[in-house]
Amino acid sequence: MSAWRQDGPDLLLNIRLTPGSAREAIGGAWRDANEALWIGARVRAVPEKGKANGALIALIADRLDWPRRAILLESGDTNRLKRLRIIGGGDGLARFRPLLNAWVQAT
Repeated sequence: MSAWRQDGPDLLLNIRLTPGSAREAIGGAWRDANEALWIGARVRAVPEKGKANGALIALIADRLDWPRRAILLESGDTNRLKRLRIIGGGDGLARFRPLLNAWVQAT
C-alpha cells in the first residue's frame, strides 16, 4: 500500500503529523495497525486552532511547488493522521513521484 494515490485529477496524500517540533521537515514512513503507509511530517506550529494544519499545508505546498489554495485537508482535522487532497496533483504525479518516494525512504 502506498502513502499516496491518484483520485481522478487529484492526488491524495497520507501524512502523519508531529506538531510542535523543533524543525520543519518531511520524511520517513510509518505504518498503522492496518498496515496503511503514512509519510511523516514535522511542523513548528502547535496543534491549536488549526495552526499545525495550516503549517502542514504551507510546508507541503512549498516542497511540491504547488499553490496552497490547491491543497485541502480531507480528513484528520484533530488527529495526527491527515489525508491531504492536492487538487490537480494527480495530473502532476509523474513530477511528484520522485519526491514522494524520497520522503517515504527518508529516515
